[in-house]
Amino acid sequence: MRVEIKVKTNSSKLEMQGKEGKYIAFLKSPPEDGKANLELIKLASKYFKKPVRIVLGKTSKKKVLSFE
Repeated sequence: MRVEIKVKTNSSKLEMQGKEGKYIAFLKSPPEDGKANLELIKLASKYFKKPVRIVLGKTSKKKVLSFE
């Protein structure tokens, strides 16, 4: 299964919001050196209760995650 997530970095909060198949991840990390991607993977894994990986958008604010 794949989901598309819009990412907002340098946020004051760390949370994931989802409604009708649309997800937004608010991350505290800056988008440099893969820090935001690692934080997104941890947050999404916790939110969906499954291991996830980034399939598309490693350098974009719109990402596609896949459940393993």
